Amino acid sequence: CAVKAAQVLSEIAKNEEMKKPCIEADLVLTLIPLLDSTDQEMLLHAGRAIGRICYDNRDLQEELVKVGVITSLVRILTDYAESEPLVHVDLLALCNLADLDTAKEALSKTKVAEQLVKQLRRAENHERLEIVFEVLQALAENDALKVQLVEAGVQEVLSEILLRLQGSSQAEDTCIVKAASDLIVSLLLGVLKLQSQSYQDVKAVKAKRLPEISVCMIKFYDCISHLSHALFLSLSSDGNCVRMVQLGVIHQLLDLLEKHVESGDVSVQHAALSALRNLAIPEEGVAERIQALLKSEMPPMQSKLLGTLRMLADGQADAAEILGQDPMLLNRLVQWCNANDHTGIHGEANRLLASILRHNRSQEVVKAIQEAQGVKHLVSMTTSEHAAMQNEALNALAIASAINLETLEESFKESQLVQSLHRLLQDDNTSPEVKYNSMGLLCSLLNSGDLRQEIEEDKIKETLEQLCSHSNASVVKEAVTTLQVLRRET
Repeated sequence: CAVKAAQVLSEIAKNEEMKKPCIEADLVLTLIPLLDSTDQEMLLHAGRAIGRICYDNRDLQEELVKVGVITSLVRILTDYAESEPLVHVDLLALCNLADLDTAKEALSKTKVAEQLVKQLRRAENHERLEIVFEVLQALAENDALKVQLVEAGVQEVLSEILLRLQGSSQAEDTCIVKAASDLIVSLLLGVLKLQSQSYQDVKAVKAKRLPEISVCMIKFYDCISHLSHALFLSLSSDGNCVRMVQLGVIHQLLDLLEKHVESGDVSVQHAALSALRNLAIPEEGVAERIQALLKSEMPPMQSKLLGTLRMLADGQADAAEILGQDPMLLNRLVQWCNANDHTGIHGEANRLLASILRHNRSQEVVKAIQEAQGVKHLVSMTTSEHAAMQNEALNALAIASAINLETLEESFKESQLVQSLHRLLQDDNTSPEVKYNSMGLLCSLLNSGDLRQEIEEDKIKETLEQLCSHSNASVVKEAVTTLQVLRRET
């Protein structure tokens, strides 16, 4: 009669008012041994009865874990993986228990990861997928289980599900995509952190079709909380970057940004901009489209946008030339160069101006920056507290001087560039590289009669003579060269 009795109890336990009498009669402890049965009908009814009696009762659930119910549940999932009713009851039980730390600890000592991956592959409907996802999400909070799930290949199955549903507009599919996306990123990043390895070295990150997966995830960005991490995973190798560009990710990201530049999820905008910075590819129309986003009034977004444009201009003359001949952009940059109350924006605007000059060879760009009154800000940048920014400014001004010194001459005099360079050369705290680049710029300025006169009047020659005995060989060499140029006529 045991099977029938278990069936009766599973029906009785449906009634909320009957749970307490069942507990008081110690029926849970009586039913647990029945989970070791080989009779599938017995397992089904006993499992249902236990699940219904213990539902939403944390103390009883803890008791179940304590008496070893986890081992029985994993055994049933393993031995009867093809039985839909048994698997359903088993997964519901795991779902109810998985939030308990004691249950996670017990599960980490079993092969539950392999079985869950198997059930994920077999799942044919949304209800089953949702139950498995719920269990996986709970287990992914445990470090040991996180590693086991990745080793069992759960990310591959999740990727297949994600790609299969990517074109769907059904609400149910969107929920599944969200859950799969969050799980992929949560598991992969968790394993990376635990194993302290690089993105390139972790086998899990090299999952097949990772670029395709991330491009798909971008399409569902509004329901993904880990978009930035997902993109970072995909951009972890040059091969992935190339593949993502081939899949059209750049304009997809720009579409996303344009849609939400005025309002929307700032974290998503940051994620998309970070990805664009990592890609920084001069694809046709990209520079112009990013410029259009500068109308944003949010300082964090402005700073990120400026950084993205700078990455685009670095080393790419075509992009630098496009940016450097846009009056609207240059005027906006000059405004931001004055934004002393926003240090990040102030710094990025200056760096972008310097980058545009450093990476182009156009006289028109030099004239455009001069007309926008951007030169004085670059001169000011040479005295920045950051050596990297000082060097960027010095190199930019040296290149601009070599291209079109005549255009810049008046601005250099007004902004007292010569005097600023002299102070850099005299200051013992100035780094050797800044001193070196300062002298390189001085050599360019000596091609102007008026600026040469300023250099002579400021007695820079004496400072250069002192630098000939500097401890840094490069500084000494440049000081000797600059003195030679200074002693020659223009």
